[in-house]
Amino acid sequence: MTVATTGARDLKGAGYDAVVVGSGPNGLAAAITLARAGRKVLVLEGKDKIGGGLRSADDLTLPGFIHDPCSAMHPLGIGSPFFRSLDQKAIGLRWVFPPAAMAHPHDDGTASLVRGRVETTASQFGRDERAYRMLMGPLVDGWKEILAEFLGPLRVPRHPIAMARFGVFALMPAAVLARTLFREERTRAVFAGLAAHSIMPLEKPATAAFGLMLGMLAHALGWPMAERGSQTIANALAAQLRALGGEIVTGREVRALEELAGARQVLLDVTPRQLLQIAGEKLPDGYRRQLEAYRYGAGVFKVDYALDGPIPWRARECLEAGTVHVGGALDDIAASEAAMGRGEHSAQPFVLVGQQSLFDRTRAPEGKHTVWAYCHVPNGSTVDMTAAIEDQIERFAPGFRGRILARATRNSLEMERYNPNYIGGDINGGVQDLGQLFTRPAPKLDPYATPLPGVFLCSSATPPGGGVHGMCGYFAAQSALKASNR
Repeated sequence: MTVATTGARDLKGAGYDAVVVGSGPNGLAAAITLARAGRKVLVLEGKDKIGGGLRSADDLTLPGFIHDPCSAMHPLGIGSPFFRSLDQKAIGLRWVFPPAAMAHPHDDGTASLVRGRVETTASQFGRDERAYRMLMGPLVDGWKEILAEFLGPLRVPRHPIAMARFGVFALMPAAVLARTLFREERTRAVFAGLAAHSIMPLEKPATAAFGLMLGMLAHALGWPMAERGSQTIANALAAQLRALGGEIVTGREVRALEELAGARQVLLDVTPRQLLQIAGEKLPDGYRRQLEAYRYGAGVFKVDYALDGPIPWRARECLEAGTVHVGGALDDIAASEAAMGRGEHSAQPFVLVGQQSLFDRTRAPEGKHTVWAYCHVPNGSTVDMTAAIEDQIERFAPGFRGRILARATRNSLEMERYNPNYIGGDINGGVQDLGQLFTRPAPKLDPYATPLPGVFLCSSATPPGGGVHGMCGYFAAQSALKASNR
């Protein structure tokens, strides 16, 4: 693999079967899939470091602290068919599994943990023990089939029975499912926290799908982190591409398709807004209007902390989990996400907290710790949510502020500057509701192929959407290979 950091503005696509623009997980997955098929592939990355949302940083807070500015926990990474097709150890990818996937602290000083066997987690839920087992048990039994269906474009299900078990609850609003199925407030809160990963109000249809999927994966696989930071995932994918003869050039931003003249095919790990900028007037009017109507979702406000010790949770069992959902009861979380949906900023936001250094000691100096935290905000927000985030953590971990050595923050627009695919801070590349999850970026039988011959989209703005799974890139490459063999 050739890596250049100088830009090379005159670089063209001549001599390559395919040029992939963008080196996020989907761009690299597309490049690997094409290279496996014997294609000569070049990846162009606009930033000086590969990875997109997988990049890690050692210069955000203090020396010796490694932070993941974006993606941190990767249940889809270990579960997706693309990642499972890789010899992960051979390419240097090692996962770290906390004892519990997720902890949810409650206001009474206790916490619920989601981990391991469904029965172990269900035993915490009192009157809801049986309901939780009946909900999650069948999903965990069929996780491979369900995940294979979920991580793909809209198509006739290959595993209809497994998908029927999933779909009967998945189409419901998360808040409705939680209130209907569960009687205990702690069970409802746990499910609300899982479903809030949808970054949509919990009263919206199909938000339950996110809670079911993440709960299923927590039991079946866990929510691991990559040893030494998420950057190692990108580096491992680059190593795989290098072994297949692929090339990567960094510091090379593509602004127009003409810059790639000579490439037989072009795969773009970008969202519709960038496609409109890159392709310009070449796109047919109808398709252009569809791209212009594409909807982006809420943004995030992110904080990375360097701490003088672990978070002092009142519920000490939270120290067993890599991810902690900070938000309280179902009503609290639903109110936070509803405010976001109205374009408002919650005074008590739902906060996702990652405490990687508890389990991966490569992340911080001895005795010190990193913490990864963010909350959901309206798209394009520039409001500083630092105090609100810290108030929420203090609510369940008094003394947290006293352990902060340094912090680095990014509002939604700063997140977009960090990664141009995060339009307005939308880390999923577009709203993932029923109207746009499987029809992104436009309703087409092949959502990856654009109307321009040889030009394909391979970003999370195509099915199956956001997350580190590589399947958008994999399916886009399959579409490109099919087109090239006609």
